[in-house]
Amino acid sequence: MYLKHFGLNQTPFSLTPDTGFFFGLLPHVEALQVLQMALQTGEGFIKVTGEVGTGKTLICRKLINELPQGFQCAYLPNPYLTPAELRWAVANELGVTYTPDLDQQRLTGLIQQRLLELSAQGFAVVLVLDEAQALPDDSLEALRLLTNLETESRKLLQVVLFGQPELDDRLKRQAFRQLRQRITFSYTLRPLTPDETDAYLRHRLAIAGRAGEVLFSPRLSRHIARAARGIPRLINILAHKALLLSFGEGAVRVMGRHVRLAIADTEDASRGDFGAWRAVLLGLLFVVGVSLCLIWAMGFRFEFVHWGDLGS
Repeated sequence: MYLKHFGLNQTPFSLTPDTGFFFGLLPHVEALQVLQMALQTGEGFIKVTGEVGTGKTLICRKLINELPQGFQCAYLPNPYLTPAELRWAVANELGVTYTPDLDQQRLTGLIQQRLLELSAQGFAVVLVLDEAQALPDDSLEALRLLTNLETESRKLLQVVLFGQPELDDRLKRQAFRQLRQRITFSYTLRPLTPDETDAYLRHRLAIAGRAGEVLFSPRLSRHIARAARGIPRLINILAHKALLLSFGEGAVRVMGRHVRLAIADTEDASRGDFGAWRAVLLGLLFVVGVSLCLIWAMGFRFEFVHWGDLGS
């Protein structure tokens, strides 16, 4: 709704991980560098962990899109799979031809055969799993066994795990010591600093077409960074809501009250010194503000009827 008002050609703070908005912030660049270096070694597991909303899926897609020639990628966005389902999924990603009545032992043999074919063609195969903390325990073990497939000189399959901190906690268990020792490279995404948050907001607005005066002052960017705890997804949510409120008032830039209302309306935001009663009040004001914004944007007009007209 506010695109034309702020001179934008696309929504700047969508929650969809769009690599077109990728910004070379230090934690994201470092994560990509670790991944790219690790893939060149050709062995073992690679792990990237981070809190919810820190940009793991965006980095995952960026990695897949920029894999150099000579790499064949298999991507599993939802690894909540049994060991059998995991093998079927890997086989599908690798283009393995099979019959529905195939047993698991023969399926594993076909996967190995396909990996050997790709290796002979000069391809290194990378299996990328997003949300890896969702893998059941026995599927994690099945995944480790898949990486046992190798030639005399190199592994036939590398695995990149993207997951939440719960994945690290699980891998500390004694039962996963073999898998843990196979993780040759790992990286933990950290939250953004206030300065990085300010640069992040400016970058996304510029990509979305904003030119001229900044919409978020450095002071407001710091406020958003604190409330979002440096988590990009929360930063996006707060910035989007603040822009909605600013648009609803017809303001040309975001003000402090818009950010405060956005924070009060966002459950996972850190409210700092806001009392509970104040957060509720501001949340109600946010709902009212957005409702008025919608009414104004849709061009509704209310006609007042004079008491003298009621009889006509």
